[in-house]
Amino acid sequence: MSSIIKWGMIGCGDVTEIKSGPAFSKVPDSVLYAVMRRDEAKAKDYAMRHQVPVVYSNAADLINDPEINAIYIATPPDSHEQFTLAAIHAGKPVYVEKPMTLNSDAAQKMKQLAEEKNVKLVVAHYRRAQPMFIKVKELLDNNAVGNIMHVTLNYRRKALTTAEMNETKTAWRIDPEQSGGGLFHDLAPHQLGLMYYFFGAAKLAGGISGNTGGLYKADDLVTGNILFDRGIQFSGTWCFNAAPHQEVDYCEIFGSEGSIGFAVFNNPEILLHTAAGKRVISFQKLEHVQQPMIEKVVQYFLGRQPNPCTADEGVEVMKMMDAITKKGLMA
Repeated sequence: MSSIIKWGMIGCGDVTEIKSGPAFSKVPDSVLYAVMRRDEAKAKDYAMRHQVPVVYSNAADLINDPEINAIYIATPPDSHEQFTLAAIHAGKPVYVEKPMTLNSDAAQKMKQLAEEKNVKLVVAHYRRAQPMFIKVKELLDNNAVGNIMHVTLNYRRKALTTAEMNETKTAWRIDPEQSGGGLFHDLAPHQLGLMYYFFGAAKLAGGISGNTGGLYKADDLVTGNILFDRGIQFSGTWCFNAAPHQEVDYCEIFGSEGSIGFAVFNNPEILLHTAAGKRVISFQKLEHVQQPMIEKVVQYFLGRQPNPCTADEGVEVMKMMDAITKKGLMA
């Protein structure tokens, strides 16, 4: 591989406008060289606004461009497997959005091919690279609240409006065939990806999901329980049909000597509560939330750092999601 990563990005929708796209040309040794979208006019518009030199309307053409030496897949999850496998067959390392794909079986296929072809594959559980969650991990590793016993996560947001459901950037998220299972599959990978980062693979997981509002095809209420190593228990609730005044985004990790609380999506601060009192640790909001992760991915692709989120880890997160939403148990 050359000394610079020249990215080809498949999918250049809303999620890439600020969260990820610009960061590829801001981190060292990296540039966003080409973008692909089936709607060529929209792809050209994106390229013009973000100073990207090359535009494609066909994914295969982008993947096979000899100037491109890494692929970022930012399409809805139903095409993650297809494009990842194609890129791996072309011998190009892949950074694929979360959720890794529609289910753990498909994720396993992606992992296996990457191993067989010896091609690098990273899953975009990018919050683990952000300073705030690195700090949470540091507090846990340093036993700031003693031995960890259990974790509670409560995520509630109001139902989507008719207008929101009809927006292109939202419609695929509530279509199980495209997203894998609605807003849970869109948002829970962030939260469960962090749980894996903090505590490792699940030993046991199960849950219940249902459609309480009937507003869209996907379930809008999910509850899940996970057992991690050392007996750490996790209990989570995700509601996408909450009363507006009951919206909440909060996770709390309880130890034998205190607790660590934080929001996953909002309010960048940690509340550390111990016998010494309450301490708030605040962080600046990131302009591009994926930039810290993209920097690590670039360095990994250049052979300078380890994989910041392996395919194995992506598969394990998918297994947790499958176990929770299929009302089954994961051994």
